[in-house]
Amino acid sequence: MAMLEVNNLTVYYGVICALKGISFEVNEGEIVSLIGANGAGKTTTMQSVVGLIPKKAGSVVFDGHDITKTPCHKIVHMGMTQVPEGRRIFQELTVYENLMMGAYSMKDNSKFKSDLESIYARFPRLAERRSQIAGTLSGGEQQMLAMSRALMSHPKLLMLDEPSMGLSPLLVDQVFEIIKDINKDGTTVLLVEQNAGKSLAISDRAYVLENGNIVLSGTGKELAESEQVQKAYLGG
Repeated sequence: MAMLEVNNLTVYYGVICALKGISFEVNEGEIVSLIGANGAGKTTTMQSVVGLIPKKAGSVVFDGHDITKTPCHKIVHMGMTQVPEGRRIFQELTVYENLMMGAYSMKDNSKFKSDLESIYARFPRLAERRSQIAGTLSGGEQQMLAMSRALMSHPKLLMLDEPSMGLSPLLVDQVFEIIKDINKDGTTVLLVEQNAGKSLAISDRAYVLENGNIVLSGTGKELAESEQVQKAYLGG
């Protein structure tokens, strides 16, 4: 069953067409990746889906509801949460306060403590630094915090935009393991990544974006073995 259906999505920046009528879907329980070079339209796709930038044409259906014209804050309440490129944590707040902000959409305040303990169990480093100002964390710790803040809202669909950007190879491996664990716990994931090899390795399915068009799609394994993908994105 499709949790997210994007149909003929078209986006302009002024007179420049950034997305040229792309269509894709994310089924419940999947990890789906959008891969492509810088400027291909990956982040634009994410931002348009969640309502951060306007659509010229097309539709977005989430969990059976047409959200094409739904404001971003209402989409979060419906169960779709994005971890944006660059993390965008609240730099001047503590780790704990950032996690509180992530839970703002939850109506059951009694669950906050158990949710918090669950996050601290998954990310012990954050538990150790719960009172630390978030802007003083390392890049890897900030990425963990950004993902944790998103998880505090119990998303049905977690959208991750370049989660490995700027991280050391060891931390990149950790982030992708965390994504797999989050998915195993029942959260559907839409992943935008320049690290095509890592993202395809954990993806059920994937789409390749080039110049605002989807040019290839298939299982993660199929695309990883594609000669075209290997030459363009995997150094083959």
